[in-house]
Amino acid sequence: MQGEPGAATADRVSAVEARSATLRKELGLRDLVLTQILYVVGSGWVGTAAKLGPSHLVYWCLAILLFYLPQAAVVIYLNRIMPLEGGIYQWASAGLGEFLGFLVAWNLWAYTVLIMAMFGVMIANNLAYLVEPIVPWLTGASGYTTAVSATTIVALTVVSLLGLRVGKWLQNLGGAAQFLTYMALILVPFVALQRGTVSDHHPFRVALPALSLLSLNIFGKMAMGALSGFEYVAILAGECRSPARSIGRAVLIAAPIIAAMFILGTGSVLTLVPQDRIDLISPIPQTLGIGFGISGGARLLVPLLILALLLRQIGNVALIFAGNSRLPMVAGWDRLLPAWFTRLHPRFRTPRNSILFVGGLTLVLALAGQVGVGVQEAFQLLENAGGIFYAFTYLALFAIPIAGVRRLGVRPPLWLRAASACGFAVTLLYAVLSVFPIIEVANWRVFAGKIIAVLLAGNLIGVGIYALARRGSRQKHAV
Repeated sequence: MQGEPGAATADRVSAVEARSATLRKELGLRDLVLTQILYVVGSGWVGTAAKLGPSHLVYWCLAILLFYLPQAAVVIYLNRIMPLEGGIYQWASAGLGEFLGFLVAWNLWAYTVLIMAMFGVMIANNLAYLVEPIVPWLTGASGYTTAVSATTIVALTVVSLLGLRVGKWLQNLGGAAQFLTYMALILVPFVALQRGTVSDHHPFRVALPALSLLSLNIFGKMAMGALSGFEYVAILAGECRSPARSIGRAVLIAAPIIAAMFILGTGSVLTLVPQDRIDLISPIPQTLGIGFGISGGARLLVPLLILALLLRQIGNVALIFAGNSRLPMVAGWDRLLPAWFTRLHPRFRTPRNSILFVGGLTLVLALAGQVGVGVQEAFQLLENAGGIFYAFTYLALFAIPIAGVRRLGVRPPLWLRAASACGFAVTLLYAVLSVFPIIEVANWRVFAGKIIAVLLAGNLIGVGIYALARRGSRQKHAV
């Protein structure tokens, strides 16, 4: 039972591989490693972790042990069995059933739409660090954030239509830029020491954590929020070369690099920025600006590093957009969405209708999310709601090796099931606590109520779409 998957799973693998045959195989091992770094290593999490002070190292180690390593193990295992376009949608459908598989894809799709809307705010905020010294009036204009968000989404819709032949270069450039940016973040305290800006730097200083709802909230964000993402590239497995082998190898190569980047980067933020002044949206430009200052060659270095950060964010949105548009396509293959979503561009072999639909909806949500609230609160609202949608997919991911044994026809080893239980518990903690903000908002009850309403409404819509799809399928068979 621990070897080959059962007959039903094998049939799904064969059917999806046949449909994926016309997709272009653009992604190799190098692309996948850079893409894992690009997607997993977010720019804001080092600021979130630094809010914990010197105890961040304890929390990072716990998050790695209880969530990060279990996630990597489960993704490698499931991708080896089912290296299929659609990734976690295919795994959940095979292991948990069609209904839950659809809801997993629906929640992941909702997460990515919200996260793309959030990235518009982040790109506008980081661009402000770059252009404000040149045109200070521009970033202060009332429509600045809205204009940058809209332009970004429209441009990336076009890139997604062109396919991974173009998009992968944005992703590779973004992954390399993120790596270099973090190297600068890790080195900047030593520059500050030399300049006398700070008196000491101890990135591995350890302090026992004080347990509180705030610290547990941040711990959940460091685990599920910061360290998640290995499964996302598997959505594009049908567009990878040798996906069963290359995706797993990419995870093994990227995992230790990513862990070091987060831990050392948090230490740099904590050394240079007072805890009560950390910018949760853009802590890296803030830290680099303080550490390098504005004298000498640093006047050129800091803008270049901020530009690298922008390239990472653009590459990340390009990746998210690509994966997001594939989920409606694979659901259409299973007749859970109209065949309209499965139609490919005759030249680029991309799901053009799905891409245009996702682009339009993301633009609407990005603009709506900025109405009536401050930038920090809008960012937190989008991040928390989107993060809980994502957490729902991870609850399913960790449930598959535990509850999906009968459907998969293969029994995962005991250690993998134990690791899955740890990951499930951490994800559940994150989902519950993320209803509440970690910044000052006008009314935390209203903030939490908005998130709960979005989650309920989103999942009810998903259930309704599934019910309509099944009803339509039954009526066709009856005729």
